[in-house]
Amino acid sequence: MSNENRFASAGGFLKQFISHNQAEQTPAWLPDSFQTGALYLANLSTGLTDLTDGQSDNYYFLTANCSNPELPTMENWDIQSIRRDFPALQQMVNGRPLIWLDNAATTHKPQCVIAAVANFYAKDNSNVHRGAHTLAKRATDAYEGAREKIQRFIGAESAEEIIFVRGATEAINLVAQSYGRMVVRPGDEIILSNLEHHANIVPWQQLCDEKGASLKVIPLNDNGEIILEEYTKLLNSKTRLVAISHVSNSLGTVVPIKVMIDMAHVLGVPVLVDGAQGIPHFKVDVKSLDVDFYAFSGHKLFGPTGIGILYAKKTLLESMPPWQGGGNMIKTVTFEQTTYNSPPNKFEAGTGHIAGAVGLGAAVDYLTRLGPEQVEIYEQKLMAYARNALSTIPQLRQVGTSAHKAGVLSFVIPGVSSERLGEYLDHQGIAVRVGHHCSQPSLRHFGLDSTIRSSLALYNTFTEIDQLVLAVEKYLC
Repeated sequence: MSNENRFASAGGFLKQFISHNQAEQTPAWLPDSFQTGALYLANLSTGLTDLTDGQSDNYYFLTANCSNPELPTMENWDIQSIRRDFPALQQMVNGRPLIWLDNAATTHKPQCVIAAVANFYAKDNSNVHRGAHTLAKRATDAYEGAREKIQRFIGAESAEEIIFVRGATEAINLVAQSYGRMVVRPGDEIILSNLEHHANIVPWQQLCDEKGASLKVIPLNDNGEIILEEYTKLLNSKTRLVAISHVSNSLGTVVPIKVMIDMAHVLGVPVLVDGAQGIPHFKVDVKSLDVDFYAFSGHKLFGPTGIGILYAKKTLLESMPPWQGGGNMIKTVTFEQTTYNSPPNKFEAGTGHIAGAVGLGAAVDYLTRLGPEQVEIYEQKLMAYARNALSTIPQLRQVGTSAHKAGVLSFVIPGVSSERLGEYLDHQGIAVRVGHHCSQPSLRHFGLDSTIRSSLALYNTFTEIDQLVLAVEKYLC
């Protein structure tokens, strides 16, 4: 079946799915607060026009044959001024100006983030909460202020839905070990896609092994896109959770998470989205998405390493047990019994990465000033240019050719060692990543063990893309 027929109408899939599954009963394992049954179905059915018609330009399965559309004109986007905000981009590597095309692994930090972290340690360094002295109050204000900034940045209902963790990996493990252990029973199923990073596979494998449950995997088409028809077949009364990436870290495919969330919710199934590769590239509104869990890492959002975010709906957090014990997550402790704090403290045992949270708050401020919508427009222009430029190299095979991609351009050159080409590019000052990118199943779909991955961010330029293409061509000569 062709892509245009397969993905002609997401609304059609969803309406058919609702009709087929209206007899499903509310699963006993869901928290009482979860909205299921006839009321949810009625609300979702009445919202189908908004779901499909109003957002048809935003999902690859509705625009499978479209070339890159003309994007809106950008205002006040001074790329050279932006680049000056990032000290690491000013250096020479192997005698050449650094071209950083490894952003899917980590992003560089603007000076305001570096300054925020340094200033915290220089002036405000203290543990947070309950301190009676001035520095404790300042540190607490900075820490909780960062939480509120992130809440506003992603459109969460309250700051209590923002959990500080070490990164997206820890956020996913938290959900697996707390929510997953609470609801998964023998014979149950968890749905993943073939696009997932290992961090969104291994925790669920471990949980399934422990509980006697099983993983179900949504397959891909030849463009590296999720096949929605197969997703509809996997969703059933045994499904306890859907865990999917927002953007593939190995292929750059943008996943239609809104449609997939709504389809899962028809059966009362919660959805976790690994947003590590999504939130750096476009605006995320968790309330509009109605996502249950959204995880991301600070270091891929121009913030420090060792800090990340788990967003979760408050009703779910209140129902979940803590996954680590220690200070801050308790109300009272005796040798006979412990009572736990309310979210978010219930999930933040011990001293957190306070300076990291402050730095992530500064990164969010920086992105807010730039405008996430402007970032998306610029990056989509850059992506379109890069895809076309790489296509001029006859030997080069782009891996993952979805019409809707963000951030990532993976490729191989048959007969050419990716490792050696990566080393050559490094000698030219060009940083790319070579390997399986912690996403082996997605590459095996294409019969590959590794690719060269170039990945873009808001500070990359068209000239840098030209330099990448020229360097590859020179290596092949």
